[in-house]
Amino acid sequence: MNKCVIPISGGLDSTVILHDITNSKLYDEVHAITFDYGQRHKREIDCAKWQAQRANVTSHKILDISFFKELSNISSLTNSSIDVANTRDILGDPQTVNYVPFRNQLLLTICCSYAESIGASTVYHGAAMVDSQAGYWDGSEEFLDSMNSLLLLNRRHTIKIEAPLICKDKSDIIRLGVKHRVDFKNTYTCYSGEELSDAENPASSSRIHGFLQAGYIDPIPYKQDIPWSQWNCKPIKT
Repeated sequence: MNKCVIPISGGLDSTVILHDITNSKLYDEVHAITFDYGQRHKREIDCAKWQAQRANVTSHKILDISFFKELSNISSLTNSSIDVANTRDILGDPQTVNYVPFRNQLLLTICCSYAESIGASTVYHGAAMVDSQAGYWDGSEEFLDSMNSLLLLNRRHTIKIEAPLICKDKSDIIRLGVKHRVDFKNTYTCYSGEELSDAENPASSSRIHGFLQAGYIDPIPYKQDIPWSQWNCKPIKT
């Protein structure tokens, strides 16, 4: 039986992977995992629950690893006393304050452990091209290759980490999501955790730019007025 494990945050990228994989029918079982690692807000987790239900996954585990916040508290995403850096503040920064030390390595390791336990051969990683460009080394192709080299040391069970979006920009990812009729209204990207996303936030800024390039209107609300009509953007049919 062909099985895979997909970590889903409730953000745009992992949601697109989730629906791409479930719609592909490549696997008999698709197991999703969402992590509560003490991040700044829980909005994404609610979105992950919604998307997992819609994708009709075999199972969806929400794991509490909030102890991680106590160990890795130098990031704005795990320490509320540190302000989230806006896009203008991080230009040229090789590793921003929004980076969470070794988060991806920890989460993928847990996913691989679960994959081996259930006999799954593939774990998916939601890294996109913009991640390494924005200073996240654990979203790079080099990181992916290194993790897969490490997994080859396993003597009994072969697991491979796949990152299908790692060479795609946001507009490519959004177009793929539109193809699979992803409901982007039930995704959350902004680091702020507020009801109205902040366009000045790096994650939101990248998301908006992707929608503008793809020619679609992002259905989530923003604090700022986004000139969708000036870019001839159209609503997404879901």
